[in-house]
Parts: sequence; structure tokens; C-alpha cells
Amino acid sequence: MESQLTVTALQTSLFWQDKKKNLAHLEEQFAALPSTDLVVLPEMFTTGFTMEAETYAEAMNGLTIQWMQLWAKKLDAALCGSTIIREEGNIHNRFLFVAPSGEVQYYDKRHTFTLAGEHKAYATGQNDGIISYKDWKICLRVCYDLRFPVWGRNTVDYDLIIYTANWPHKRIHAWDTLLAARAIENMSYCIGVNRIGTDGSALAYPGHTAIYDFLGEQLGGTTENEPGQTTVELDKNKQHLARTKLNFLNDRDRFVIQS
Repeated sequence: MESQLTVTALQTSLFWQDKKKNLAHLEEQFAALPSTDLVVLPEMFTTGFTMEAETYAEAMNGLTIQWMQLWAKKLDAALCGSTIIREEGNIHNRFLFVAPSGEVQYYDKRHTFTLAGEHKAYATGQNDGIISYKDWKICLRVCYDLRFPVWGRNTVDYDLIIYTANWPHKRIHAWDTLLAARAIENMSYCIGVNRIGTDGSALAYPGHTAIYDFLGEQLGGTTENEPGQTTVELDKNKQHLARTKLNFLNDRDRFVIQS
């Protein structure tokens, strides 16, 4: 069993609705990556947060999946982030998690952002987003999901929760606060990766990418409005000791989430 997991959160600007430019831009940043087990990218890293889902949707064997498989193998690290996927007649904002072996696991965003009309362009996700990698149980979530603590509640003893986002500057205080809260209430490592720059809707994004431990202490973060990466080694043994000593998760409420 692997108790350590080295994670890298990559904060970057995105070219509006330009897949090829975004992928090339990310490849340049991959050249400076340290040795790591996992690289986390922002939400909709190929396009920015676009509502033109029909135009930019891909199949599960499309360009982006193939690119992620290629680079996960080259980096010998899992690669994850969300993109636009069409499957079985629906279009999803899908959080893809690709291992170096080429295995693809995913989570479809459950809480579509109605303020921007995301519910009109994308289907609501139905899967739980709990995946396994290197003996770590990981919970995948996307942006607006952060505002709904019940949907992130640690009822299955996951070790790490990851949020990939396009979270705007005007509400960044909520991002900072809720990321720490998700770590604390779930006694889980928590990674939040947000983009920087301005999109085609004139929304500005400041980043505030961060990694928290199971008590809500920030272990790593990036500079506001600047491209960058933060790499941290997570230790499941330390988390287990804290959970055993403090006993908070054993006192959690038991409930069933219904669709």
C-alpha cells in the first residue's frame, strides 16, 4: 500500500475556445514539472468555461483524451482536469482522470452553474466521482460543486478530494473559505485548482490554487494572477493517525443522497 502521493496543482491562463493553443501551452508548462504522481489542471482546460457545448464537445476517444493519455505516459504521472464530452446523446462537463497506463476514470459535474446557463448546455452528472489511484481513494468534483457540502461529504472514507475550477475573482473569498472547509469537515486532503486570466465573457480569474491537509492547513499555493505550480507530498499515514486520534468522522451523520 502506498501511503505517500506527490501531487502538482497547475495554475494557468486559458485561450478562449482554442483547444490546440491550450494544449500546446500546457505542454510548455509540463517541461518544468518536478517528479510527481499526479498533475491537476483547471476546469475546461481546452476551451475555458464556454456554453458553446455543441461546438466543442468531443467523444471519449477524441483529441483531448488521446492527448492526456500521451502525456500521462510521458510524465509517468496521472493527469486530470475537466473538458467537454459528448456521450450517449448527452454533453457533460466531465472531470477526466487519466493514469500513466492509459486507464481513464471520470466524474460528470453534478451541479451545473445555472447563473451562467450551464444547465441549458450540459447534462447533470449522475456518477459519484469516487476513483482509485495508487491505493488512494480520490473524490473528483468540479467548481460549483464546492458550494454544496453534502455532495462532498466523506461518507466513503476517501483520502483526497479535488476541485477543478473556473472560479471568478468577484467571488474568490468563497473559493478560499469553502476549500478549507471541505478539508476540515471531511478530514481529507483537498486540492483546488483555478485558472487565471480573462475569458471570452470578460470574467477575470485570479487563481488562488491551493492544497490543504486534513485539518485545513494550507500546504501549498500559487501567487494570485500568476501562472505557476505547487507540488506537495501527501501522507495517508499522517491522515489516518489524525482521524483515529480525533474521531470526527466516526461521529458523522449517516444519510443517503438521492438524485
